[in-house]
Amino acid sequence: MAENEMSKEEQIGFHKGAIQTLVNERNELVRIAKVAESLIAAHIEELKKLGVNISMERKKE
Repeated sequence: MAENEMSKEEQIGFHKGAIQTLVNERNELVRIAKVAESLIAAHIEELKKLGVNISMERKKE
């Protein structure tokens, strides 16, 4: 086996570790998005109380 080749077990470990890292990062991104949505909703609610009606349209890309 060449010096720079990984064994099958090392490759499996590498890919499992990468998947776990990416899943954790995705979960954190979802958490941050939820916090942002919550803050937006709170600001919209306060604006409604002040008599300002905001229409939020989602852009289609």
